[in-house]
Amino acid sequence: MDFEPWMLLVFPLFFGMGWLAARIDIKELLTESNTLPRSYFQGLNFLLNEQQDQAIEAFIEVVKVDPQTIELHFALGSLFRRRGEVDRAIRMHLNLVERGDLDEVKKQQALFELAQDYLKAGILDRAETAFQSLHGTPYEKESLEFLLEIFQKEHDWLKAIDITQRLTALTGESHGKLAAFFFCELAASELAQKQTEAAVVHLEQALNADPKGVRASMMLGDIELAAGHAPRAIEIWKKVEQQDAQYLPLVAERVLQGYRQNNDENGGVVLLQSYLQKYPSLDLMNVLFSVIVQRDGAEAAYQLVRNELKRNPSLLGLDKLLEAQLLGYSGERRSDIELVKGLIHNRTRSLAMYRCGHCGFKAKQFYWHCPACHSWESYSPKRSEENGLTI
Repeated sequence: MDFEPWMLLVFPLFFGMGWLAARIDIKELLTESNTLPRSYFQGLNFLLNEQQDQAIEAFIEVVKVDPQTIELHFALGSLFRRRGEVDRAIRMHLNLVERGDLDEVKKQQALFELAQDYLKAGILDRAETAFQSLHGTPYEKESLEFLLEIFQKEHDWLKAIDITQRLTALTGESHGKLAAFFFCELAASELAQKQTEAAVVHLEQALNADPKGVRASMMLGDIELAAGHAPRAIEIWKKVEQQDAQYLPLVAERVLQGYRQNNDENGGVVLLQSYLQKYPSLDLMNVLFSVIVQRDGAEAAYQLVRNELKRNPSLLGLDKLLEAQLLGYSGERRSDIELVKGLIHNRTRSLAMYRCGHCGFKAKQFYWHCPACHSWESYSPKRSEENGLTI
């Protein structure tokens, strides 16, 4: 590209335009800065120096001097809530809600923040009222989710079910699995009061909400067995295989009890053996081990565990194999096996736990509702070792 003399005129022009624009921006910035209270800049300085308490006090002064700083109100209120100073957060957001000059959008935002303040403070009735009043606003979905949290805390399962239905209608996403657990909780309450018929109705509603809900099938089977209807109970528990086969170990003992009540223990053993072949499980093996020891003797039980250990090696299986061997030995040989079994058992105690897939909380028993993080169906029905977890 050849250099042209006229290009010399372009560079000064561009420089002059840039200088003029910078002057205008600086002038506007200075004008805006002069309208802000001195406390605002003090607050910023405190924040930059990580002096949060002094920064908050400075910003509070700004709010007092200039009530129009709406966004600063919101920021301070949220900060108070996160710091656990819920009373101050409530006052800040309540002041915004009660202002007559606030537009509807900002008022809805303030009410949503206030509702969260009440929830954090444990004032659940006020939190519920505030969240309910946000129906039809941009905050409706989040409000419904908070309401779901409140009703679960209060064990108000009917209201919780209503919220799942409203969420489904609003978002188009199914919440049937969650609703099924709430129906099961209602059924459990009815059973505690010996209201069996009402419990059955709730369990049927649970299966309508979630046809694959294993918990409802387990509870229905329990009701049928308690009523002396063993064949009906067995048929209900058999459906677990189609619902979710990994939960079969949880119904294995029940199935065996049903067959025994029906005077057909051998039929139960045969069924559980077929399950074990298709769905290897330490718990299924343990149930079969117990019944075979009593029915067929130590050698048959040993062969069961030995064959399963060959097919699916595990430390928990080895522990059970050593237990089977102990049944057939005495004297010094038995002492040696007991020593080895003791060492293996100490190593496998953590492997025999159930573990929440959401928070990692470990427990000896299976939970449908994690006692630590309160997640539903977050526990695998398999032991830690079977899930590849060693800690």
